[in-house]
Amino acid sequence: MIASVSGRVTAIGPGTAVVEVGGVGMLVHCTPGTLAALRVGESAGLATSLVVREESLTLFGFAERDERDVFESVQRVAGVGPKLALAMLAVHAPAQLRLAVAGGDVKALTMVPGIGPKVAQRVILELKDKLGVPLDTGIPGDSSPTIAPPWREQVHSGLVGLGYSTRDADEAVAVVAPQADADLAAGRAPQIALLLKAALRALSVR
Repeated sequence: MIASVSGRVTAIGPGTAVVEVGGVGMLVHCTPGTLAALRVGESAGLATSLVVREESLTLFGFAERDERDVFESVQRVAGVGPKLALAMLAVHAPAQLRLAVAGGDVKALTMVPGIGPKVAQRVILELKDKLGVPLDTGIPGDSSPTIAPPWREQVHSGLVGLGYSTRDADEAVAVVAPQADADLAAGRAPQIALLLKAALRALSVR
């Protein structure tokens, strides 16, 4: 089990990053939110989960250990493999995912590409008492402090890291700005993963 990797980021691609550990480049599959925080040439530390298959060894990396724990937990549900588990965390932060499962929110879960109503209901049924209590929901009035991240820089850097030009990234950031501003106005921290997904969607339909 490779529980974490720490080293210099040597490359960032669509959905992956390469982290040099002891002279060896480790290919790590990540969510858009995690990739947005990485910089080529800088050091990074990721919590990781190694998925072992007969024909492959695939390493998944996360900015926080909680993301990794949720990633591993949701795969206990029949029909949810590592790619779908990663997609769930690309759309929902761990706290949001816990909230959706605890509240039986099928609509929120079906926002994830690849999850239909039946799979969503199965996730809720099998994980309702296993993901834990949603502690930091980002909802106004929640006792947990919510700090708005520098979303523009993170989304912009994430797009550039995925191979888009600075100009394209600027245009996409402008498209998703109203969504982020609405979150801030409501007292919520903008969700980088959701903004990055919306930016990618905007770039794909140009």
